[in-house]
Amino acid sequence: MLLTVITEDRPRIEDAERVSVEPLRDGFWRLVIRYGFMEDADLPRALEGCTLDGKGFNMMDTTFFLSREALVATRRPGMAFWRESLFAWMTRNAARPLVYFRIPAGRVVELGMQVEI
Repeated sequence: MLLTVITEDRPRIEDAERVSVEPLRDGFWRLVIRYGFMEDADLPRALEGCTLDGKGFNMMDTTFFLSREALVATRRPGMAFWRESLFAWMTRNAARPLVYFRIPAGRVVELGMQVEI
């Protein structure tokens, strides 16, 4: 299953519009969950009503793969080094996606890379 979470330009999304499921090829599915910009994202709650091929969705049988970028300030031309450092520091201190989306920590694999800014 490929999951996409979209924050819409509307403050709230009706429950009937929140989740859409689309079959792809070879046993893959695309699941899109939408939230309004004033709503808190709660993936376990959104997923508990999903069914694929008549089967319910079990959070404890699921592994979430998330990306994680570590920003590194450089002295290359462009933005001032102190601004790059401040931005990198703020990014490191932002809420982690698994906390923001309320995903159980034991169900997450994070794949990371360093990005020079």
